[in-house]
This record gives sequence, structure tokens and C-alpha cells, in this order.
Amino acid sequence: MIRKKRMPEENIFLFVPNLIGYGRIILVLVSFYYMPFNPWMAGITYLLSGFLDAFDGWSARKLKQGTSFGAALDMITDRCSTTCLIMVLCVFYPSYAFLFQCVVALDISSHWLQMYSSLVQGDNSHKVTDLGANPILRLYYKRVWSFIHSL
Repeated sequence: MIRKKRMPEENIFLFVPNLIGYGRIILVLVSFYYMPFNPWMAGITYLLSGFLDAFDGWSARKLKQGTSFGAALDMITDRCSTTCLIMVLCVFYPSYAFLFQCVVALDISSHWLQMYSSLVQGDNSHKVTDLGANPILRLYYKRVWSFIHSL
């Protein structure tokens, strides 16, 4: 009986875009730590995490290392970082807490709906948009400057 040699599977957890994603998590945690007492350090680390958000997607496409894990890591990091930033804003500006809560609800629900509708349509990613798609979504997902929104 001839046995086939099993090829070693790639460890997707060590793909370059995912390593960048882990770096983003560290940066936002550092940012959250500094938010109450050092806004400059908090801002720099938060902005750097936002820059890396654009870079991890670019590297996933260029290196052909896009994975479902990486997409989920990216989206969860985005949602958590936005929510935690808004929590700090609620402490600093309590009179705007209701507005901030609405922003969090809109952010989470709109991304969930976009991802779910993409899955229902059979798309591989929630960022897939055709030329006839909603122009706002097309701008959000296709323009280089759109990563600034996530900052």
C-alpha cells in the first residue's frame, strides 16, 4: 500500500496580514491605556492602528493571504476599537452619551448587515461591491482615503 505524503498546512495565524492585525490589537490596547491621562500618546497609537488597518488589507491582497480569520480579526478589531474609543468619549462628554450610544449601535448593526447580506449573496467578502452598487458603499470600500474614516 502506497501512502501519500501529507503536505504541511500553512499556518494562517502567522500570515503577514494577521501579524499586522495582532499589532493593531496591541496598539489599540496601548491607546486605551493612555486615553484617560495622555491624549497625545493615545491619539498617536490609535492613528497608527488605523493606518495599519489599511495596510493589512493591502498586504492580504498583494501576498494572496486573505483568509476568513483575517477578515474576522480585522472587523472585530475595528468594532472593538471604535466602541472603546466611544466609551472614553462618554466619560469625557457625558451629556453626549446617548448620541455616542447611537453611533455604536449604528456602527455594529450596519457592519453586521453588510456582512450578512454579502454572505447571503454568496460573496467571499463583505467588501465586494459591483459597479452598480450603492455609491456610498463603493466610496467607503474602494477609495484609498476611506481608511481615515475608521480613525
